[in-house]
Amino acid sequence: MQFAFTKMHGLGNDFIVFDAPASGAPPAEILRALADRHTGIGFDQALMLEKPRRDGTVVYYRIFNADGDEVEQCGNGARCIASFVNARLKRGPGLLVMDSPGGLIRARVREDGRVSVAMGVPNFAPAALPFEASGEASVYPLAVGDGVVEIGAVSIGNPHAVIRVPSVTEAPVDRLGPAIENHPRFPRRTNVGFMEVIAPDHIRLRVYERGTGETRACGTGACGAVAVGRRHGLLGEEVKVDLPGGRLVVQWKGPGEPIWLTGPAETAFEGMVTL
Repeated sequence: MQFAFTKMHGLGNDFIVFDAPASGAPPAEILRALADRHTGIGFDQALMLEKPRRDGTVVYYRIFNADGDEVEQCGNGARCIASFVNARLKRGPGLLVMDSPGGLIRARVREDGRVSVAMGVPNFAPAALPFEASGEASVYPLAVGDGVVEIGAVSIGNPHAVIRVPSVTEAPVDRLGPAIENHPRFPRRTNVGFMEVIAPDHIRLRVYERGTGETRACGTGACGAVAVGRRHGLLGEEVKVDLPGGRLVVQWKGPGEPIWLTGPAETAFEGMVTL
């Protein structure tokens, strides 16, 4: 079977975007093979487009990590889908509404080509991630190996653990990332953010993504870090988030309000592969 795709990225966080085959989502082993950067296409996530399921929406999309597992949400992926669908529909700059397993997503394609998406209201309830805890708290001690780390935990439609570090350059991402991702207190695993606060409107961030490993950028990770930083009284309403791949901007007015993510969404190439 011939499989057409578009390769896109948001600050190097890269994806394949494709229409759902008539047979349904490709099996996990096929997705893993396509994700391989040496023998496949190479990507962090695969974004599969389906026909709208609700009135007023332009697309329903599903997200699969590089390991083939389906996940709830992806911020940079949502921005790339908005750019892709907007171009396919031959619309100019403006608003559109998309649907996903994580819920409705409002997107705004801007004049300068950047895309903003409303990622919903951050949810700090442990059950929302899910995360095993006796109750909701701003900080949780987490036993990892022979030590204990302090994390903030939040759902941005998908789970995030956030650790404040003095320097992202020296952060033990390779050691703590997989240990926290697969910690038994996160029954569905979690994304892990390492946040360095520069100023109330500026952070640096590295993210170890669930099922993928460290990526050059993570949109929901940027939102999760800002939400946790705001809750700890460290950050303001608008924050520049510098990741290895570049800068995103996150805006959050506070509890009960949606969190907005803004950044570039670019097409690298189109292709065809035989499954």
